[in-house]
Amino acid sequence: MHAPVAPPIDPALLLSAYRAGIFPMADAHDDPEVFWVEPRMRAILPLDGFRVSASLARSLRRERFAVTCNAAFDAVIAACAASRPGRSETWISGRIAASYRELHRLGFAHSIECWRANDEGGELAGGLYGVGFDRVFCGESMFSTARDASKVALAWLVAALRKGGCELLDCQFMTAHLASLGAVEIDQADYLVRLRAAQAGVGAGLGEAVAVGVGEGAGLGEAAGPGLPAGFAALLAEAAAEGVASSPGKRIAQSLTHTS
Repeated sequence: MHAPVAPPIDPALLLSAYRAGIFPMADAHDDPEVFWVEPRMRAILPLDGFRVSASLARSLRRERFAVTCNAAFDAVIAACAASRPGRSETWISGRIAASYRELHRLGFAHSIECWRANDEGGELAGGLYGVGFDRVFCGESMFSTARDASKVALAWLVAALRKGGCELLDCQFMTAHLASLGAVEIDQADYLVRLRAAQAGVGAGLGEAVAVGVGEGAGLGEAAGPGLPAGFAALLAEAAAEGVASSPGKRIAQSLTHTS
């Protein structure tokens, strides 16, 4: 007999945990249990401190990938959870993935996708997903099957969060890869101060947010600020207004290079 499938984490509980600086993990893909993590040290990526290498700037300007927001959330989280050579067991269990899919349905979890063209149509080459609320975005995981794909996704994320009025990009745990892109490590007490400052005046409970129309993938809505989806749309609109003289990738490369 198969063990009963554990239900997703209650969305209100999950969002409350993020607003308190806590997030869930699991020990393995098939683990029905979750544990709650409050790191002693926290990695954040200052939105004005993203480091753009010369090769990444070229990838952005040349538009090596077509980039979308919330176009393939399920595919991104599945790719992030997939086993890969040289990687330890994933912490993204089936229960955790289901929990974020529900947050996505309610408009509090988002993805950015990088697509590589081929003869059979677009191929998902990289992406990331995370939880967005108030003026905060908590990056959960990213993946890449092509050079610079996850970095391009992160560059778009930073640019869209800046455009969307966000203040805090949480990366949870520091890695050498994140450090090379400008992430810094702070203690949890400092993180909580920044978290509360970013939430000040814009926090809305999950029930209240859904009541005013933040459900069904509508983004963060008026109750919690524009956030990632609105910022992403603004990047596209600005490039379209400039016509053939510009592109979102060129604008992003220029803006991030000037501030990093």
